[in-house]
Amino acid sequence: MFEKLDIITIGESLIEFSTDKPLDLAETFTKYYGGDTLAVAISALRSGSNVGYITKVKNDDFGQYLLDAWQSEGLDSGQVKFADFQNGVYFTGIKNNKIEMQFYRTKTAASTLMISDIDLEYIKSAKFVFATGFVQSLSLSCREAVKEVFKFAKQNGVLVGYYPNFRHTNLLSDEIKELFDEVREYIDIVFINTKDNLLFDTESPDELIKKLGDFQLENSLIIKNGEGIWSCDRTEVSFIKMHEFEPIDTTGYTSAIIGAYISSRLTGLSRMDSIKYANTLGMMQALKTGAIRSIPFKKDVIEKMREYYD
Repeated sequence: MFEKLDIITIGESLIEFSTDKPLDLAETFTKYYGGDTLAVAISALRSGSNVGYITKVKNDDFGQYLLDAWQSEGLDSGQVKFADFQNGVYFTGIKNNKIEMQFYRTKTAASTLMISDIDLEYIKSAKFVFATGFVQSLSLSCREAVKEVFKFAKQNGVLVGYYPNFRHTNLLSDEIKELFDEVREYIDIVFINTKDNLLFDTESPDELIKKLGDFQLENSLIIKNGEGIWSCDRTEVSFIKMHEFEPIDTTGYTSAIIGAYISSRLTGLSRMDSIKYANTLGMMQALKTGAIRSIPFKKDVIEKMREYYD
């Protein structure tokens, strides 16, 4: 019998080395961990949710670092498995006020995840399960795992969330749409950053809302950097304008907002208050370096949210 969880995310964990200097000039880096679905998980966890994470890591010093860090954080990693492949690594720096990133993630442990690695009873222990298009793109076995988990979740009353996030893949438009079509019928809410136009061919929130409705995906959260966040369902569109700020590092920004929003909604906050909370957490996250290291905790977010919105 598994502990009751609020959220389970499935994906790829990487070792992150970050700096606020250009990569070619930096002499030291801060070690942490990253990954799109992992950032969602930690954002939700630091917002007060009970969260589980499914992935595979290599049983080496970096793998042990990840497991120890997640245990210290309070993330349920009991379903994390080992594989005889490297842990992914990426470096992030800032050059000419822009983020630069270098990934080393070919044939990683996470890419070997398959549906047989996942205890589906674990999925039933959660209220909400989440994955991304990037996770689908890691390998054929990851693609199958996401589809089967989503299908199982839908059949068992577990809510399903999906973020396309194909920006760091080399997939063609037809391949992206094929991956999306495989899981579309199982999705309860889709999360979109308007930069994700590889799938929807538009950065217009109004056009995105229409297209999502055409796909019969009428529950969505749409994020337009520097402008605002839209939350949509079959009957209502809610909008919160973003406060003007100068981000330092937007690595993991969208994932941090997603995790905060999911957590807030599951705890019973209204859509508007959930957007305000998620927007505030995202701004705070982007004002520091590091995708996950910079995600703030609920107490600090609420304090800042009152300052922004009261």
